[in-house]
Amino acid sequence: MAIIRPFNALRPPADQAKKIAAVPYDVVNTSEARALASGNPLSFLHVSRPEIDLPPGTDIYSEAVYQKAAENFQRLIETCPLQKDQEPSIYLYRLIMGEHEQVGVVACCSVDEYEADVIRRHERTRPDKEDDRTRHMITLRAQTGPVFLTYRARRDVDVMVMEVTMTQAIFDFQADDGIQHTIWRVPDPVRFVQTFREIQSLYIADGHHRAASAGRARAQLRARNPEHNGDEDYNFFLTVIFPDDQVQILPYNRVVKDLNEMNPTEFIDKLALSFVVTENGEPTPSERGRWSMYLKGKWYDLHLREVLPGSSSIVDSLDVSVLQERLLEPILGIKDVRTDKRIDFVGGMRGTPELERLVNEGAAAVAFSLYATTMEDLLRVSDAGEIMPPKSTWFEPKLRDGLLIHAI
Repeated sequence: MAIIRPFNALRPPADQAKKIAAVPYDVVNTSEARALASGNPLSFLHVSRPEIDLPPGTDIYSEAVYQKAAENFQRLIETCPLQKDQEPSIYLYRLIMGEHEQVGVVACCSVDEYEADVIRRHERTRPDKEDDRTRHMITLRAQTGPVFLTYRARRDVDVMVMEVTMTQAIFDFQADDGIQHTIWRVPDPVRFVQTFREIQSLYIADGHHRAASAGRARAQLRARNPEHNGDEDYNFFLTVIFPDDQVQILPYNRVVKDLNEMNPTEFIDKLALSFVVTENGEPTPSERGRWSMYLKGKWYDLHLREVLPGSSSIVDSLDVSVLQERLLEPILGIKDVRTDKRIDFVGGMRGTPELERLVNEGAAAVAFSLYATTMEDLLRVSDAGEIMPPKSTWFEPKLRDGLLIHAI
């Protein structure tokens, strides 16, 4: 059973929502965040990436950064102002990007269910990133950005969602990147709570570090509270829950800085021992089991010469896994994509033009365009208790931080 809980959202007035709304903290670096927030004192990046308001070179994990986050958060509460809803509510959040549209349920989910694997995961987390978000939550006593969850779509939920979207929205704006963001407050949250109890599992699509950090923050706050009873807000974490048939996964492509001491001819000759290599390929693979490679101004189509033997592991059959096991490690010498500085990743809307640019400008020697991982892949991996390789999925469009905040 999936427990969802209404909450008293801390939120901006409608006329300030566009200024407040910010991309997730982990999709931009410090310089990108500073540029996005420039000239906009209301941007939530001042809270989620507060180092942008400190001298260049400041350690992003220093005490000064977290104190700046608290200071900026309090300033936003007072000057925006951010106001808390008087009644606990559930909300709907719609994203429109071009022809794509998805509507999710905004509610708090149970840390207990996350730890019991009712809310399933497919990705490992890094301790340093967990440390950062845990400290951020505890310093602010708030969860400022949601975890992106999904579930196997249900007609009864779809009907309830459609009914609410026919009412007046509390926020409706187009961000500078062209994405439309619309949020409604659900008039009867009990219906959603009761219906979600019939859903067996929820799945983390994006936001594994936020979910893990919510668990760690709960443990610390519980230890400080001798009156703990399990109903406190810190026992729940902020989520947006989308049906799986609306979620869009885009390719998460790879670029490698060098050819592992080979010239292009030697590299292709070695590649041809395991792959059929065809010149003048398309920039995007046409189907699963094919990869597109950009090298010296030319696209190539790749597919394995021999069919791989069946594997009991769902993960082993993923295109991202096959590329790693058959090409990146044995031919280019990249053993761990999480730590090797010779590889980088290009996800989402930047697409193949960005791969071409990086190779043409000499920032990379070769680029690989992948067929996107599917939602069914993600659900099957999560159900099996397996872990996807790093950088397997890129979800687009992105939710915005700062619109609905959960105080803990």
